[in-house]
Amino acid sequence: MDKPLDAAALAGRGVVVWGCAGHAAVLLDLLSHHGLYVRAFLDQQVTEPLVPGVPLFAQEQAWLGWYQSLPPGESVLYGVAAIGRQGGHRQRVQQFFESHGVAMPVLIHPHASVSPQARLGRGVQVLAGAVVAAKAHLGDMCIVNHRANVDHECVLEAGVTVAPGATLCGSVRVGEDAFIGAGATVLPRLSIGAGAMVGAGAVVTRDVAPGAVVCGNPARPVKETHH
Repeated sequence: MDKPLDAAALAGRGVVVWGCAGHAAVLLDLLSHHGLYVRAFLDQQVTEPLVPGVPLFAQEQAWLGWYQSLPPGESVLYGVAAIGRQGGHRQRVQQFFESHGVAMPVLIHPHASVSPQARLGRGVQVLAGAVVAAKAHLGDMCIVNHRANVDHECVLEAGVTVAPGATLCGSVRVGEDAFIGAGATVLPRLSIGAGAMVGAGAVVTRDVAPGAVVCGNPARPVKETHH
């Protein structure tokens, strides 16, 4: 993969944030720490921006018209997908922004620990207290939420969400758009299939099929979803 942009190197730049709810509020603190400021929000569900005076657009075309009307000196913006759970939606946001020349930087909280041996894709977010260990590989648009742990040599495909306090032990592989619930534990060398959901507090002791939903200790399937 191409080397992703590090938000820490973009101080003073403008950002457009897709999402205007709880996860966006968390990311505002992180953007501020990196010296980035919000130029616009995109969200169909809310009517007031999180930052007073910043434009809020409900439709992609309305935002695009505004973006294309910016003077040349103001038109280099960066994109953030403030969507905490739906990895597939984050990937669609990435496709939309990048198709219009808006890059998606990596956001790492200063109180997170990310090994220099880890590989992070575009738009990855690593929040406060999280750990990403040596030789872990996170695909585009993954989120490692507060106090979550991604241990050595784990592989997370694009759009994976690791919720607060979850732990992926060493060499776990997680498929595209899978969701690991808060406080869940996945034992070493297991595989979580694409689109699977691991419930909060679950302890995963065997591989999880694509599209499966598992809960409990030990985790067991509760239903299948279409992926």
